[in-house]
Amino acid sequence: MSRTRPEHYDGLQILLHWGVALLIAGVFSLALIFDDMPLSPAKFGLISWHKWLGITVLALAVLRLAWRGIRGAPAADTSLPAWQRGLATGVHHLLYLLMIALPLAGWLMSSAKGYSVVLFGKIPLPDLVGKDEALGHLLKEAHELMAWTLLVLVALHAAAAIKHHVIDKDTTLARMLPFLRRKTS
Repeated sequence: MSRTRPEHYDGLQILLHWGVALLIAGVFSLALIFDDMPLSPAKFGLISWHKWLGITVLALAVLRLAWRGIRGAPAADTSLPAWQRGLATGVHHLLYLLMIALPLAGWLMSSAKGYSVVLFGKIPLPDLVGKDEALGHLLKEAHELMAWTLLVLVALHAAAAIKHHVIDKDTTLARMLPFLRRKTS
């Protein structure tokens, strides 16, 4: 059975897109804030919030992928050059990969460093690996590298969307911002 692709993203896809974007900004901001703080209850509080938001990003990314599999996504504009469609597809795949791999790496890192993740201070999540200082250090480096990579990809993604709207004057950005859609009547 073939399914036609939707013309626009639906309300849930748009909500998840912008919700995850805000959560990623929050998680990254918290990391920048607590990174240089001395050990203190305030630092541990920010780290807890960082973990909670990161696990929420993971859960919502999985939900986004599941809903995308059910609902589908609009096809790339066929008037775009093939290299742009390919680049957009590649960046989207990397964004989804990092929205899953980055929080998992953080969870693994916490486990390896001997700090359990207790979601919202109430729901203990299982340790994914045993305590291992060397592994914890390696996962910290991987987590940070993935975070900066995600930041670069998000900036590229946003710049491309703005370029399409401002310079190309196409409907790429309007698919994720319904108020930009032109009225057809």
